[in-house]
Amino acid sequence: LSIKYSIMHPGTHVWPHTGPTNCRLRMHLGLVIPKEGCRIRCAQEYRGCLLAFLIFDDSFEHEVWQDAESYRLIFIVDVWHPELTAQQRRTLPAI
Repeated sequence: LSIKYSIMHPGTHVWPHTGPTNCRLRMHLGLVIPKEGCRIRCAQEYRGCLLAFLIFDDSFEHEVWQDAESYRLIFIVDVWHPELTAQQRRTLPAI
């Protein structure tokens, strides 16, 4: 389990990238979300960032645009992928 905050200012684009492993899922909890101008792409799926809560496998290529007039603040939580066994979790490095 790892947690962190992420703030994105207007005009920010996080270029396409992938997470380091498919052993985790990433959760975004929106704390301050602009009404429009913010979106995320994961694999071939695009979503507006109006969702208060989003879970995705960040081992797939993804990117984020923040074109709103105000900042976006999210709480990020990484958790083990639910398909991992307890034994597998014990043998993997912490996420």
